[in-house]
Amino acid sequence: MIKNYLRSAWRNIARHKFISFINIFGLTIGLTCCLLILAYIINELSYDKYNTNADKTYRITRTFYAAKGVESLHLSSIAPAFGPLLQSAFPEMEKMTRLLPNGTTALHYKEKLFNEKDGFFADEHLFDVFNVDVTSGDKHTALKDPYAVMMTEAIAHKYFGNEDPINKTIILDNNKHEFKVTGIFKPFPLNAHMHPEILMSFNTLRDSAIYGEKQLQTSFSNNAFYTYVIFPKSYDVEKINARMPAFLDKYVHLQGMPANVKTSMATKLTVQKLTDIHLTSHLDDEIEENGDISRVYIFSIIALFILLIACINYMNLSTARSVLRAKEIGIRKVIGAQRKEIIRQFLSESVLVTWVALLFAVFLTWLMLPFINTLSGLDLAFTSLFRWQILSVILLLPFVIGLISGIYPAIFMSSFIPVKVLKGVLKVGNGGISFRKVLVVVQFSISIILIVATTVVFQQLRYIQQKSLGFNKNYIINTACVSTLNPQFESFRSELLKNPAIKEIGRSSRIPSGRLLDASGASIMQGGAMQPLKIDLKFITTDYGFIPTYGMQMAAGRNFSRAYSTDTANYVINETAVQVFGWGDAQNAIGKDMIYGGVKGKIIGVVKDFHFESLHQKIIPLLFQLPAPKNSYYNNISIKIDGNNIQSAISTVENTWHKYLPNVPFDYTFLDEKFQKLYNSEQQQGSLFTIFSCIAIFIACLGLFGLSAFTITQRVKEIGVRKVLGASVPQIVVELSKDFLMLVLFAAIIALPIAWYSMHRWLLDFAFRISISWWIFVLAGVMALIIAFVTISFQSIKAALANPVKSLRSE
Repeated sequence: MIKNYLRSAWRNIARHKFISFINIFGLTIGLTCCLLILAYIINELSYDKYNTNADKTYRITRTFYAAKGVESLHLSSIAPAFGPLLQSAFPEMEKMTRLLPNGTTALHYKEKLFNEKDGFFADEHLFDVFNVDVTSGDKHTALKDPYAVMMTEAIAHKYFGNEDPINKTIILDNNKHEFKVTGIFKPFPLNAHMHPEILMSFNTLRDSAIYGEKQLQTSFSNNAFYTYVIFPKSYDVEKINARMPAFLDKYVHLQGMPANVKTSMATKLTVQKLTDIHLTSHLDDEIEENGDISRVYIFSIIALFILLIACINYMNLSTARSVLRAKEIGIRKVIGAQRKEIIRQFLSESVLVTWVALLFAVFLTWLMLPFINTLSGLDLAFTSLFRWQILSVILLLPFVIGLISGIYPAIFMSSFIPVKVLKGVLKVGNGGISFRKVLVVVQFSISIILIVATTVVFQQLRYIQQKSLGFNKNYIINTACVSTLNPQFESFRSELLKNPAIKEIGRSSRIPSGRLLDASGASIMQGGAMQPLKIDLKFITTDYGFIPTYGMQMAAGRNFSRAYSTDTANYVINETAVQVFGWGDAQNAIGKDMIYGGVKGKIIGVVKDFHFESLHQKIIPLLFQLPAPKNSYYNNISIKIDGNNIQSAISTVENTWHKYLPNVPFDYTFLDEKFQKLYNSEQQQGSLFTIFSCIAIFIACLGLFGLSAFTITQRVKEIGVRKVLGASVPQIVVELSKDFLMLVLFAAIIALPIAWYSMHRWLLDFAFRISISWWIFVLAGVMALIIAFVTISFQSIKAALANPVKSLRSE
């Protein structure tokens, strides 16, 4: 029986080649999009799940409060003293491991000298928590001894070539420390939330010249240690979260906090599931940029939209051509076929068409994945679709989609009354026509929503790129500030400024495009007495040249100056801080007393507000402080160069750098490129939106083309009569097109409010954003009408130009 159904289905596909082609082609494109998006979703959901203990592993995070209920910081790392204390207080923790990022690390082997950016101090328990493929050395002992180092195969080859790296000595940090290579490991998988390339023994930190044993045991302030723990399987970690406040109050007392104030009121520890980090964690100091669960939802919806449009095409074209198959259905019923058998026949056709489309879609997916990877910066694997859990779903798709696409046409056509069919008096009911109209409206509603979404995304991206940041980000290069340069920095600076291509130089603890994470307690004069601030006031340490280097404008007062030795106890703040402090205008803030981090000083300047962080974040109260020379703490050097002489300027900086720091590699980045990277995910999202929107519109138009072609074919004689009675070609084209265009117009009325609400929600992720202009909706509606008209007019004009004699000859 099934064999007969399939044979009959294949014959009908071959008999109606044009409509079959449109159905198969539309479903192929729709299924290809679904498979591509499925590969993306599989990749996003797979992060960190390769670890054997993934479902039992958690990260400890720390939250700080500037005042009661005012969260100032939520870090994914904690202080070093917490690790051993947590294991002692909570014996349920089976394993614990800690990692400390080392920032940019200078590695030196013989004549080879490079800066490595993915170096971590890690303890020997790392391999008990994470699956790391160690290819050389013993993973149980490789990180046990101080001054041991492990590295990836690529890093080892860069320094040692084809030599065996084990037991070779490599020098770190400007000839200060020698490390022995004890192991080689393969890179962490791409679907890991971190990718260390160098692992240095955590026990090295016990050396007081590097960090110190006492600091490791007692420090609750250096929150840079990523701490992971393993709990028993199915353990309720909320029990740990509930016990954390009591743990903090018992073991931790924060410096400068009154004895009667509980520690749990100022800070909080939380356990976070390892497998949740990539998609749901967006804390202030993530190791790497994470994904976003909302993006997974968005693209899942787009995939369903595109597939729905393709299914609608099948329904529309199948019901439209029902008049051609009416006699076939009538004869089948006369010779004894039951309605359920006819339904099975049409469903088998639908499933067969979908199977053919799926085979083409799998091939297209394999063909398109490299292009999608290049566009998105991802590494989606075609083989991920062939895991048995995924493959079983893919193999079910033809039956599910075949059922969805074919059930209405099957029920509709199996309802034909054979007597009317064979007498030729059957009219394809208005119900069928009305339902087809609904389907066309749904198709174009989806298309219009995607047009609006694409336009809004690109408008927001252009706004981000063109918005003034409050300083000039162009032609500024940034490099790491090495501590050994600080004593001779003034000489280094003076020598660079001799070259006219170097405009200005400044140092700072952080640079624009990064996050503002540093904060301390503050008090200001209110009511004749110093009152503690109940807001979050961030700070950065800068030298005299930072503000001039970035071209920031003073709203009042002055910048730090070498002419005033007392400036190390004075402060510069931004305009937002002035407003939050309740001081009114900037000029009124000058000379005000303030205590910050326990140091009393005066406000000497107010800088105009600028965007230090990305436009996702609001401008927050910010304080600049100038450290005393002996306590100078800088991480970055910013150098303003001449935009007309970039290469000469960079060469000058590099040569001068090597003169003062011969054993430290010179690496730099352009600030404008760092700002550009802040919006990489939005750029990728915009590109993918455009592609999928075009595909959705194309599939909708494909169906409209087939439907209009079939409808016009049924009206050939009517067109002939109209021409004989004097109707012009434009009149006939309008007459044939208006019904379809009215459907598109109605689709726009439905789609635009939905589009506005969806994009309004998306824009809420940006602290600074565009307002959605009315013209975007007009543009989307007009575009949909034009696209629909062009699609229909091809068949309409062809029919209108036909010789009426031929169409009326049979009469």
